[in-house]
Amino acid sequence: MGIKIKVDRDLCIGTGNCVDAASKTFGLDEENICIVKNPTPGTEGSDSDEDILEAAKSCPVTAILLFDEETGEPIYPKKGG
Repeated sequence: MGIKIKVDRDLCIGTGNCVDAASKTFGLDEENICIVKNPTPGTEGSDSDEDILEAAKSCPVTAILLFDEETGEPIYPKKGG
């Protein structure tokens, strides 16, 4: 499964939970807002899909959105849930 990652920078409050869960994928910029350091999950040296999903789930304001790279369907959060 390929994952496309989107961060809603307007929602992010900079807790760093995402960095704790998937530090190869996420970081915090100079404004303490989440950034995607590695936009290509699944490549060598990257976090696993499971780690990236855990990072998204750990965000207290749901600022990390995950989509199926091929279909564009939401992986997290799911529509209507």
